[in-house]
Amino acid sequence: MTLNPSGFANGNLAIEAKNMHVYYGAFRAVKNISLKVKPHAITAFIGPSGCGKSTVLRSFNRMNDLVATARVEGEILYHGNNIYDNNVDPVEIRRRIGMVFQKPNPFPKSIYENVAWGARINGYKAEMDELVESSLRQAALWNEVKDKLNESGYSLSGGQQQRLCIARTIAVKPDIILMDEPTSALDPVATLRIEELIQELKKNYTIIIVTHNMQQAARASDFTAFYNMDEDRAGYLVEYSGTNDLFTNPKNELTEQYITGRFG
Repeated sequence: MTLNPSGFANGNLAIEAKNMHVYYGAFRAVKNISLKVKPHAITAFIGPSGCGKSTVLRSFNRMNDLVATARVEGEILYHGNNIYDNNVDPVEIRRRIGMVFQKPNPFPKSIYENVAWGARINGYKAEMDELVESSLRQAALWNEVKDKLNESGYSLSGGQQQRLCIARTIAVKPDIILMDEPTSALDPVATLRIEELIQELKKNYTIIIVTHNMQQAARASDFTAFYNMDEDRAGYLVEYSGTNDLFTNPKNELTEQYITGRFG
């Protein structure tokens, strides 16, 4: 499949799920998800534990393919193509739709090589020093590490390691960055740095973030999707709107109960 790099699916969307169901073996983990994600915005996924937020997120770049029993029904459209079509290369999808995980996971390499590695294996031929510096600058880390690029990525603090992982993702030039609870393992100061960083990153990327922290969703996102689970423990989308609207004027009673702490 050839992806058109000049635009988003359906003209003004970064990615769209249409009637998506995700199964792990016989268990349906999420059901009937339809969601349109706008480009150059931050979309937060919130909801109680086990409601499928991370499953939906990981479906957006086919990370669920790595689970032997997982299968996806329905469509996820990116640049007008269903990413689950047989002719789609999942490796290419993961390059264009990057992932930052809950726990910082730098490689056992130098700070420099952590950033350069993904670009190198993807055949990047231009000046690597410039790419590394640019990626670290975009991740708001350059000034802290520019004099120790040959030191191990493990030498950094937890918050710095997470920004290093963001720089590594940026280096392969994605369109979309998925973040699965990227601040849950960080202290409040490091969390604020990441939140400030994603506000800058949305100028160049689309950000989708899973968070258990409703205050974080309210502070940091432009749009919020609230998920819940049914009696069979299948996750489903309850409500999706602009963040301010969802938190101040929720249309669904379940949403109001969740954001006011009456369940979840």
